[in-house]
Amino acid sequence: MQASSSQDPASATGNPATSASNRVALPAAVDVAIVGGGIIGISTAYSLACAGLRVAVFEKGALACEQSSRNWGWVRTLGRDLPEVPLAQRANQLWGEIQDKIDVGFRRNGMFYLQENDSDAAGHQAWIDGARQYGVDARLLDNRKLRKMLPATGRSWTGAMYSPTDGVAEPQLATRAIATLARAAGAQVFEGCAVRGVERSAGRVSALLTEHGRVETQAVLVAAGAWSRLFCGNLGADFPQLKVRGSVLRTTPLDTGPLAAINGKNFTCRKRADGGYSVSQFGASMADVVPDTFRLMPHFFSTWRANSGFVRLRFGKRFFEELKIPRRFPADRVSPFERHRVLDPQPSRRGVEQAWRRLVQAFPAFREARIAQSWAGYIDVTPDAMPVMDAVPGLPGLYLASGFSGHGFGIGPAAGEAMARLIQGQTPAVDLHPFRYGRYGT
Repeated sequence: MQASSSQDPASATGNPATSASNRVALPAAVDVAIVGGGIIGISTAYSLACAGLRVAVFEKGALACEQSSRNWGWVRTLGRDLPEVPLAQRANQLWGEIQDKIDVGFRRNGMFYLQENDSDAAGHQAWIDGARQYGVDARLLDNRKLRKMLPATGRSWTGAMYSPTDGVAEPQLATRAIATLARAAGAQVFEGCAVRGVERSAGRVSALLTEHGRVETQAVLVAAGAWSRLFCGNLGADFPQLKVRGSVLRTTPLDTGPLAAINGKNFTCRKRADGGYSVSQFGASMADVVPDTFRLMPHFFSTWRANSGFVRLRFGKRFFEELKIPRRFPADRVSPFERHRVLDPQPSRRGVEQAWRRLVQAFPAFREARIAQSWAGYIDVTPDAMPVMDAVPGLPGLYLASGFSGHGFGIGPAAGEAMARLIQGQTPAVDLHPFRYGRYGT
């Protein structure tokens, strides 16, 4: 099993030290500065640029070099926390509009959440009943209908929750493609340019301080994924966010597999644009025990107990690596974001091999394929597994969009649109109250 190759998402990291953008002078001032060049930051920049604002994105590494290029690639409505459903529906529409302009690999091939018993079916029906208020395109399929829609299976599925309009996009294409649209609309994007801090005047944001200079701005959006807690903490905002390592594999091309994305309870798979499949499982996620684990124990303890079957805790060298990272640092010196530009963890061999065995057991057609590669990424998670999309209390001009808990790629375009409206002082089309910063009591 390969850990990396030229096609690995990690290859998108590039070489920030020699990035061409490092040789371009920074703007003296912008209307909005965005910290982080992942799917959320770039989608927000695109919406702001289309609205006519001067916007610049600052990425310490390369665009989508972390989780935005390492995720499963699902664009789903099924199974989401109900407050996220309107975002998912809007995102589905926006993905289609973006695909009409530039290739992001978006296809509405459908999605199955498979069932093995009446309890699974009851849980899925309860979700459909709760989401019906939003007009979701979801239904239950019995065993007979399901078997007509899937390849031959070695497991006794009793049915499925199914959406024909859910789909997928390609993580290795999407963020960079949307960045192309953002640039065409007037946004500036700087790779290899770490943000060290924020300057304030008269109590509100007045400038962004980067390793290459100062940029005046009245609004800063922190969309830094797994790095957001460290960045916000240095400004005095205690954002309760931890990291979970998710592992994924891809297969060689296979013509006889399912077109729709599948959640098989203990494995997942989805067809890739290259003809292969991305494969994982919820149990392949691992949370390293780090100093923040203990600091945030009151926020996360009940979540860990409830999700012990999905996320395993591990104590190892990551604890000591993070112990060395300063929690406070000045803006006139090299920051932690420059010392470690890209989080590139090793995949869980046990987790991905287990997912592969379960997939082959469920769909014997996959015996014709082989594992081409595996990789991992750090997912930014919050105590309730929903993002924060809000102005940061007590820091006028500072906004936060982070903690998407593995859900961010699929809703990225809609999250970006909503944040753009919030920053402009407009009412977002989607209710952001469930995603307010203050819900954790911090």
